[in-house]
Amino acid sequence: MGGKFRPWILWTAVPLGVVALLAFSTPNFEYKGKVVYAVVTYTLLLLLYAANNLPYSALSGGVITGDMGERNSISAYRFVAVMFAQFFVQVFMLPIIESAGGGDKAVGIEIVMTWLAIIGTIMLLITFFTTRERIVPKPEQKSSVKEDLSDLFKNKPWVITLTVTTLVFVTLAMKGGSYVYYFKNYVDADRLTSFIGPLLDFLSSIGVNFFGEDPVSAGFGLFNAGGIIFMIVGIGLSKKLADKYGKRDVFMTFFIYFNFVYHLLLFLLFNICRLMFASQILHGFFYGITIPLLWAMIADVADYSEWKTNRRATAIIFSAMMVGLKGGLSIGSALLAYILASYGYDADLTQQTAITITGTKMLVSIYPAIPFLLGVGLLFFYEINKKMEVQIEAELKERRQS
Repeated sequence: MGGKFRPWILWTAVPLGVVALLAFSTPNFEYKGKVVYAVVTYTLLLLLYAANNLPYSALSGGVITGDMGERNSISAYRFVAVMFAQFFVQVFMLPIIESAGGGDKAVGIEIVMTWLAIIGTIMLLITFFTTRERIVPKPEQKSSVKEDLSDLFKNKPWVITLTVTTLVFVTLAMKGGSYVYYFKNYVDADRLTSFIGPLLDFLSSIGVNFFGEDPVSAGFGLFNAGGIIFMIVGIGLSKKLADKYGKRDVFMTFFIYFNFVYHLLLFLLFNICRLMFASQILHGFFYGITIPLLWAMIADVADYSEWKTNRRATAIIFSAMMVGLKGGLSIGSALLAYILASYGYDADLTQQTAITITGTKMLVSIYPAIPFLLGVGLLFFYEINKKMEVQIEAELKERRQS
């Protein structure tokens, strides 16, 4: 079937679609039976997703092409699609579910997931049949897991990239989870209503009623939507900047920009809604530029490993990065719960204490800035700059041709 990664996409496409449909279906079981069913199907869904997504990420980032400019382009296209999907889910999914189910969300979810599972399976099969792995290990290459792990831990760019990946997703988990508390407990509802009211009236006049009647929920939805739209704009500029200046330098520069623009502004702006939304738009733009670069840098680390050791280790490098990603999300979620508890958050209260409200403000500003700043500091020691990118690409191309 060709390659090490493509076959996994083929093998998991249909099972992933089937299990996704089952996980979002509601069988006519008793309560305990439903709990067991949910645990089993969700566990299978996570396992199949990992078995599919890891090869997919390695395929798109590491083995379709050895040209670093083309990798930048592939990664940018991939994450533009991701942001469009995220925007679609956040803005349109709930009304589609309610419409499909005639007001019954459970029925609507089953219907919508059936179509999404079918479409997703077809797209994965198209991916398998229309791609080819061009960067493959030499036929004589043989190495043990022990040797691969030894190579990894001697690979300083890999260690740095793994740590940065973990730190990025710690921040994303903290920030993403704390937004709802920020809008519910900190943002002034009257000011928010006054600010977004004209926009909601305009959207309603053209038939767009996706944000609901609650001003806080509507404001939260518009806040996220604005960030995502400008992330897409930023992603669109990512390739040109990376091709000209190198991934590391662009990543570091815009990491610093969005870290200070966003986290510092959110801390200082209090309840100035127009500036709060403006900071989210700037954050989306600056952060969008960095999104494709992280995954392209992981592919560069695989090239660096091959360049140094003369052995290709794409699979284990991408696998380790996925561990860092999941670890970051887990640590970030745990920190979110811990910090909320340390500030005395009580879900049963209609009005939180002043110290709790301060904590929610810190959770979307100062605390998430810390992992980002640590990541920026580490990138100063990441040696794969533009000059080295060109050198690695040229020397590996010469080796492969010979």
